[in-house]
Amino acid sequence: MVNADMGGTSARWATVALLFNALIWGVSWWPFRALQNYGVHPLWSTAMVYGFAVACLLLVRPSAWRTLLQYPALWFLVLASGLTNVCFNWAVTVGDVVRVVLLFYLMPAWAVLLAWLILDEKPVPNAILRLALALAGVLLVLKRPESPWPIPDGLPDYLALAGGFSFALVNILLRKLRAIPSEARMMGMFSGGALMALAVALWGGYAGWVSQLPDLRLDWLAVALVLAGAFLFSNLALQYGAARLRSSTTALIMLSEIVFASISATLLDATVLDSRMLWGGALILTAAGWASLVDSN
Repeated sequence: MVNADMGGTSARWATVALLFNALIWGVSWWPFRALQNYGVHPLWSTAMVYGFAVACLLLVRPSAWRTLLQYPALWFLVLASGLTNVCFNWAVTVGDVVRVVLLFYLMPAWAVLLAWLILDEKPVPNAILRLALALAGVLLVLKRPESPWPIPDGLPDYLALAGGFSFALVNILLRKLRAIPSEARMMGMFSGGALMALAVALWGGYAGWVSQLPDLRLDWLAVALVLAGAFLFSNLALQYGAARLRSSTTALIMLSEIVFASISATLLDATVLDSRMLWGGALILTAAGWASLVDSN
């Protein structure tokens, strides 16, 4: 691996690649909402996006499925990755975009607890302080004027918190399973997004709380195809950038997703920013940035 975090053309392109990845994730709420306006539930959209990614990976690495099946431990990664995508994509489609993204980025706090439980990495005092800082920010974000307690308010809040927890679990599992070939781990993450979203969509459709997939039409199929391609290229950009920069630098750049989400949501009236959310977001960002700075290699 080339470490170009010391400057130069490679480092600049790596930074651009990571910013592109953050941009795609930061504005992904818009095409998901566009698809919902066509009658395509975000669960169906997620299944199609990651089904497309799985198909592309199999074209390049036809043996990826067999490699995945050789490592039963990867099915935990399949479940965690699937839950991450189901929760996040659903939440940003139906909730306040900035609120959802901020609650999702409680992820570094969850990672402290999960690393303790799974990797036996006992939290140091600084980690506990970061955890407290992030939790204080979340309490500010959750507190609404009409509610006496800072508790989750509706489905989007619960989905965002669950998504952040599962994303932290994905990162912990990737560290625990780092000896497994990368193509198997990638297949696990992509297939998790497709299979989990498909399973929940089918179950929800049977139970009546997820609308059936509408008839195939060129307009919404075009949006879905563009979204799938954007996610595929953003993943490639992430791999390119993360392989050429220190993990601490990568994590800090990826926090720009919150900026992209905030700007796009504000311009398109998909959020309501107030002082409480701004202060809470500042605390969460501080905790996440602090975690990134100490997690260098």
